[in-house]
Amino acid sequence: MIRIPHFFAALSELLYAALDAIGVNTWTVARRTDTFLRRETMKTVRFKLMGPNITAYHFGSQSEGTTTPGLQSDIDLLYSYDDVNIMFRLSDWKQGKENLLMVRDETTPAQHYLLQWYRSDVPEPETVPLKSRYKELDSRGRVFLSHRLVIDIFAGVFGKKHLRRGPSYTDNKDFDNVFAFVCNTLPPEIASWFNKCRPRYWPSTEVLEVARQCVCFLIPDGYHKSLNKHLEWRVTPNLIERKLMFSMNMVQRKCLVVLKMIKKQELVNYIDHEGCKITTFHFKTALFFTLERTPSNVWTKARLLECIVRTLQTIHEFLFQGKCPHYIVDGVDLFDGKLCRECQKSLAKAISAMIQDDMRVLFKLQIDDLGKRLMQRPRELRVDADVNANICGKLAKEMFEEYYKEFRSLAFKLCIDEQQDLVTSILGTIRSARVYANSEGLSQYIKDCAQFLDTHLRSMFATVVSSGRLQTEEPLPLIIMNNETLDTDAASSRLKLASMLYCCGDLQRAAYELDDIAGRFDDSVQSACACRRIMNEKLSEQFCEFNARNSVQMMSRKLAFCVMFTKQEMFCVPTFLRFEMFRAVGDDVQHRHFTEHLWMDCAVVDARPFMLYLQYLTYRDLGALQLQSQAFYKLEHIVTSIEKLNQLYHRETVINLFGHCLELEGDILKAIYAYAYCLRQEPRNNAAKWHIALTIYKQLSRRSE
Repeated sequence: MIRIPHFFAALSELLYAALDAIGVNTWTVARRTDTFLRRETMKTVRFKLMGPNITAYHFGSQSEGTTTPGLQSDIDLLYSYDDVNIMFRLSDWKQGKENLLMVRDETTPAQHYLLQWYRSDVPEPETVPLKSRYKELDSRGRVFLSHRLVIDIFAGVFGKKHLRRGPSYTDNKDFDNVFAFVCNTLPPEIASWFNKCRPRYWPSTEVLEVARQCVCFLIPDGYHKSLNKHLEWRVTPNLIERKLMFSMNMVQRKCLVVLKMIKKQELVNYIDHEGCKITTFHFKTALFFTLERTPSNVWTKARLLECIVRTLQTIHEFLFQGKCPHYIVDGVDLFDGKLCRECQKSLAKAISAMIQDDMRVLFKLQIDDLGKRLMQRPRELRVDADVNANICGKLAKEMFEEYYKEFRSLAFKLCIDEQQDLVTSILGTIRSARVYANSEGLSQYIKDCAQFLDTHLRSMFATVVSSGRLQTEEPLPLIIMNNETLDTDAASSRLKLASMLYCCGDLQRAAYELDDIAGRFDDSVQSACACRRIMNEKLSEQFCEFNARNSVQMMSRKLAFCVMFTKQEMFCVPTFLRFEMFRAVGDDVQHRHFTEHLWMDCAVVDARPFMLYLQYLTYRDLGALQLQSQAFYKLEHIVTSIEKLNQLYHRETVINLFGHCLELEGDILKAIYAYAYCLRQEPRNNAAKWHIALTIYKQLSRRSE
């Protein structure tokens, strides 16, 4: 029986309001979920258009909306490879496919399977492994798939310096990437969960029916004590768990957020054995069991603190008994391999002390200043509009950066395809994207993402065709880009149009476009880049407020993405900027991060400085000296301000552009100094090497004359 102090109701109301204030409220939770569902959809659509046949899923705190800025939750991404047929029984075999049979015996750990290779022409097992690093023969002549496949995949993506944490791989502590196979037939240990007799407080029949339609996954994660763990694949019901999380109300989500804070700040101090840890999933599991056995009328705002105590009692029960059962999968102990018995006892005592102390631990919580907020007067605790706006602005910016990253991956793959003409490839991909965008029965997320790719592909098509015409000195068509392809974001496509107009000598029209772009750069426009070279940059208040007031469809209008020209668009770029496409000198290529291979052979520059550079060139050629000087001093202000320079994504390129302006102004020494300074900042993969050499060569040539 739970002892409920008289002040719990008032403190619950206060805690509920405090969580609202730090961004755990209906509005931000919905925006988080919507954002990450869109992000996973964009990745999936890009994969479906260009291959391989992969479906992406975001799982965990970010997509569930059970996090805060202070919790700094990582981003979990699962890639499901859909071209392999996973068989639970031989009748699932498919001709012409790579077939893998889920195999287990009395020695196979719970929740784990071996994947046996079957032939693609007849439903018979492979007996002799071909020369492959991924196939391993056992003593009975069976051929199994090893984890080496996944290791090599992620090594190819992230390079040799990637980190491995269990089944996840990453090159960044904020991201966890997991490779998986989809298992369309639910294994018995998961299917049996739907038929269990339990007090049906939760989940509801409707939620169970939706969850029953979900697939599960096989991930490369062997049992820690197994001799064959490199061959074992763990079955995991992530989609079912996500459906359960999405069905929760705000009280239940807030309960989990508070538990995460307690775990992160307080309970970690009671774990003193190397390799031991208590995870968010342990608390999520405890919440599932608590929901199942607690009447729905308990989960109210006034009883939030009681719900937290009930969940802590559940985890205390697991720790006291020495076993944490998986909520869905039979026969699994979630403490096994995670928490030793000594740590379990230590944590049980700590949790018991917290409950007996009437949860005064809440006032100690420093994450998002929750403890301080609980000491405020109730009327001072209201939803913090700035916190909501900042969360919304960050989500919007990162979502569209992911969108652009996927588009650029698509564009990069089209450009390196030597089997087909680039223009033909772009047109074919546009047709495929339009099929997605106009198909019936597909989700609105898929249609929106396909429409995004369609618009950007048509913008790229215009610049590739225009570059070909400029190379052969043919006139450009009167309508190069229409309004739809220009409105990809606040400025980048319009800047590409202005650049090609400058390159073809249409200076008046270029000046008109540049003036129009300059008028769009108000305080609510936020710089953005898919290259991810700056982390935790400052967002403008106006941008955050705009995104808090408007729909997702409106967000891109206030983002000014860096302008990228591929080599196939070279003749739409001012001559000086083309050197960025050949920035590698010597072994510079060997010193690139894996993501840099997608753009370092292109000319990429921040939108606002590029606009000023184009204005300088255009007004100079037009003889508009006053406007030329204004553009020069504005660009100089960006380059000479440490704060503004540090907010640039491609600062070496911007410094080089300013150096070129100094050359054109006749200040050669300052130009060389700018290039040298740039090279000190970025000694590798920097076109400044070319500019220094060419500037000195030109000066020596003039003297010799």
